[in-house]
Amino acid sequence: MPSPLHLTPAAHALAEHLHEGLRSRWMALHDPPPPGEASSTIHQFQAAPIPDDLRGRRVELIVEASDLAMLRRALNSDADAVVIDFDDTFSPTRANVQAAYDALAWATGSDKPLLVRPRALYAVEPGLNFGGPGIASLCDLSAVLAARPGRPPHVYIPKLETVMEARFWHDALALAEAHLGLEPDTVRVCLQIETYWGLLRADELLHALHTRAYGLNAGRWDYVFSLVKHLGATRTTPIPPRSALTMDVPAMRAYAEQLVQVCRQHGAEAIGGTASLAPDPANPEPALDAVRADKEREAAQGFTAAWAGLPELVEAVRGGLALLITPQSAARPAPLKGSQESLTLPPLEGRWPGGPEGLNGPGRPTTLDELHRVAQTRLHTLTDLPTPTLLPLSEVRDATGLALDVFAAWLEGRGVVVRGGRVEDTATAELARALLWQWVRVGAPLDDGTVLSAERYLHERRSLMPDDEGAARLLDDLVLARECPAYFPREAQHLFPELFPGVSP
Repeated sequence: MPSPLHLTPAAHALAEHLHEGLRSRWMALHDPPPPGEASSTIHQFQAAPIPDDLRGRRVELIVEASDLAMLRRALNSDADAVVIDFDDTFSPTRANVQAAYDALAWATGSDKPLLVRPRALYAVEPGLNFGGPGIASLCDLSAVLAARPGRPPHVYIPKLETVMEARFWHDALALAEAHLGLEPDTVRVCLQIETYWGLLRADELLHALHTRAYGLNAGRWDYVFSLVKHLGATRTTPIPPRSALTMDVPAMRAYAEQLVQVCRQHGAEAIGGTASLAPDPANPEPALDAVRADKEREAAQGFTAAWAGLPELVEAVRGGLALLITPQSAARPAPLKGSQESLTLPPLEGRWPGGPEGLNGPGRPTTLDELHRVAQTRLHTLTDLPTPTLLPLSEVRDATGLALDVFAAWLEGRGVVVRGGRVEDTATAELARALLWQWVRVGAPLDDGTVLSAERYLHERRSLMPDDEGAARLLDDLVLARECPAYFPREAQHLFPELFPGVSP
């Protein structure tokens, strides 16, 4: 067995404390989320204020936690804040985790506003043992908070689906604060709404963390992946390919509008998605124009900041968000009626959904009953994806190639690849393999007159990579499964124990 990961004494003590207090609760989180639709409860509360060092910022530059050269570049960039990522852009090899933990000592010394995204609650860290393999999110959190306990970075919480998970995060942070001698709610968080169930329960998730949560973030490709998993078990027709699932599709517009509406109800900030195009150095303007247009759309919907996936995109993201109106000119919406405590919706920096007239404009729900009716209508729209007449074979090949490229890089320790003018990571690979699974499951008709059977999928995959390659074995395992596996990193850790020693079967 290889030697365990090294944590600083302070980080190790904190991780041990968190595991002692929370391991049994974490084990219970692995039970399937309870069924249900959109919450019937609209809570009366205000989200935490935006942290002082994040006020007025527009662009957050996300960087893989173990990419030390890019991390230094990000900290010296003109981005308004930096997100150190242990999740979608991160390959959790032992070397990468150690490098990332070691880098926190100097990275957290930066004056740049810092946010950290730890790994999601499903992940384990076999390089550490606290009565069993480490809970990756608690290990990451301990390393981060112990690196700068007097001024902790803000935290993005990924892949939330249930109130139980949200309460787990709140209690983990509260335990950490008490252990480090910090005041309650010192650690501030933004919740990533990147699952279908998380969107339906966004009000409840924000409520569970509202004393420390200042906003919600739209993780679009993770969300589409979650939607494919949700619909794939029962839908009998093919789900559209990724190229057709743009933010202009009604279902995706409804996703963004629902997220912003929850933010406006509770005075929270809505953070947009990641700009992930990779500009061609010889002709960067087409990519930069597309990024600006996407951020203009988000600004018009009510998002006030967004992520850049590369330093080259920072100015384009900032330029697109220039649509934002100033706090002085923002209309202050009237409180909702129909409850003992009317909701107060303070103006935030940014355009209200529907235009500068804001939520006071025509058609804005004014009572809780009207808000419920809007939510139910939107619920139908969220799952109303069109059916392609014929699935282009080129889309099948592109999804297969994308997943193979990302999986191969991930198994080698690289969490991000640039492919076809885009920055691809685990989120887009998850979507690609889930689409392939769904298309094979329904026998999607192809534009060459055949159908996508399991045999046809294997033929296409073998034309790109032989059977004995790790990425091919992983993709086959995911695509040909009876049910869509939850997350590929968890499957990979079991499929390749030699790469991840210490993971429980």
